[in-house]
Amino acid sequence: MEFLAGGRAEVRITRADVGKRVSVRRLTGAGAGALAFTDAVGVLTSWDQGVLSITRRSGETVRIEESALVAAKVVPDRPATARHGAAHPSSGEPARRRGPAATALELQTVAARGWPAVETARLGEWTLRASGGFTRRANSVLPLGDPGVPLETALERIGQWYDERGLPPVIVVATGRADTGERLAAELAERGWTDERHTTVRIAALAPLADTGADLSRVALSREPGADWLALYNRTGEAEPSAEATRTALQVLTGGPSVWFATVHGADGGTAAIGRLVVDGRWAGFAALEVAPAARRQGLATLVMAALAERALEEGASAAYLQVEADNAGALAFYDRLGFTDHHGYHYRRALPGGRR
Repeated sequence: MEFLAGGRAEVRITRADVGKRVSVRRLTGAGAGALAFTDAVGVLTSWDQGVLSITRRSGETVRIEESALVAAKVVPDRPATARHGAAHPSSGEPARRRGPAATALELQTVAARGWPAVETARLGEWTLRASGGFTRRANSVLPLGDPGVPLETALERIGQWYDERGLPPVIVVATGRADTGERLAAELAERGWTDERHTTVRIAALAPLADTGADLSRVALSREPGADWLALYNRTGEAEPSAEATRTALQVLTGGPSVWFATVHGADGGTAAIGRLVVDGRWAGFAALEVAPAARRQGLATLVMAALAERALEEGASAAYLQVEADNAGALAFYDRLGFTDHHGYHYRRALPGGRR
């Protein structure tokens, strides 16, 4: 660890540092005449009865015995980073390719406006969202701030609200920045709320996405998704969506400040690629990027992104964001090539049936 270089190891954190991002080294055993150490970086979410809880960027909580600490210190918030060797914003690359500055709170707020739920309710500063089960984002609690009541009470009310709608209680928890919810993740984990669908929020400068030199005339843009667009998207959760499920999906998909849908047709007239854009002030949010299996490896995903980025620039946006599931290696590599960098992560916490709320 960096704080061990050039000096002796020290534990430089105290219980007063709960809530801060820390880097620690602990002794985990010995063998063959050598000591074994393990490092952990994350938010110090608790320090009780000789045990530290550190919640990592992924949302995983690590419990460490105080007696096993070898070294520890508070560390600054982690900057947005590129993956797989892509250029980092501090590497001297042209300014127009650098990612925008933003807090996690700003991005969460913008993303929620860009994918609005059909029904919402307030619980203090938390927002309960329901949309008939169409996508996890539109059917989960967004906890931005204080619920205004003790957590146990908040979870009871959340459970009741979602039970009334025939939906499971789910809370989305952001991690990985100074203003994210590691402490909430740890508290929900202690109550048996299981984690799932780990996702990375990625950002980029908008102008380079449109600067491809490609012929964008193949990309048709519209304010509403046509039947061909919906057929390739097909995320209603039903093999043959009912009229009600389709209406709900359309309400979410077309919601947002300024929404556009991109469609590319193949030589046979079928839908080859699609994408969705929502413009909200300086932010352009990209989603629903899909390429038909028979049309892959033809550059259509890049073409759709370029056409949507050009439209967003015309509407005054300058920054781009999107969300990618953390285990989708292909999508992560694709967005690396477009210049996107990691900003923060989020995952969902679901109450187990019959478990504590």
